[in-house]
Amino acid sequence: MAGGRQTRGKQRAAGAGRRARSSASALTGRQRPWGMVIAVLAVLALAGGVFGYAYTQLSAKNAKQAAMARWLPSETNKDPSTQIPGVVKRDYPAGKHVTAAQRVAYDASPPFGGPHDGNWAACTGTVYRTAVRNENMVHALEHGAVWIAYNPDQVTGAALDTLKQKVAGQQFTMLSPYPGLDRPISVQSWGHQLKLDSATDPRLDEFVQSLRQNRYTTPEIGASCDALGPGQFDPDNPPPFDPSRSGPDAVPMSGGQEANNGR
Repeated sequence: MAGGRQTRGKQRAAGAGRRARSSASALTGRQRPWGMVIAVLAVLALAGGVFGYAYTQLSAKNAKQAAMARWLPSETNKDPSTQIPGVVKRDYPAGKHVTAAQRVAYDASPPFGGPHDGNWAACTGTVYRTAVRNENMVHALEHGAVWIAYNPDQVTGAALDTLKQKVAGQQFTMLSPYPGLDRPISVQSWGHQLKLDSATDPRLDEFVQSLRQNRYTTPEIGASCDALGPGQFDPDNPPPFDPSRSGPDAVPMSGGQEANNGR
């Protein structure tokens, strides 16, 4: 009898052990999915962050594009630059040429219209390392280019990098140093000029949007901005800027020869 009770006791103990192990196993089985849940939640959180950032960037880009739309020329808004504070406008006759040996007694510094060399400066998003002869740069303006000039003593480092980013690879745009400039930055199109103190001034982008290849203000819309090459105008070795005051033999603003080749 005692042996039977001991046997039954051992059986009950063994059964309890099995039940305990089964419960532990079940508990362990129930716990395992939490690791996967946490991992999925982490991925979703990361994806949400990436999506949120992308959405924010896209919204900012769309907002900027919407803000810049008011500066696009149209039949009802032919010269949006008239709404930009600080823009100076002057009327200049187009198509008046001088030779490579002549200088023009320009009425502004930098000039933004008037007689000019028969060979235009390359303006295919060109970043000039050195100052370039005025007479060639002005011809590019006649073709619809925008010229950003900067004082090399005042614009360096990050500010200069900002200007380069605005110009490099952008058709009908050019950048050059302009020694002695009375403000850090001056931006020109044909008959228009705006002087600025900062490369991040929003008026710079507004000016470019308003006047680059503006068919209502560009005298020779559709004319080329490509480099003419050695012997005419070589962007790798451009004719140098002359900082001295023009002499009595300089061509006056009313001078120059009528262009006979439509350039």
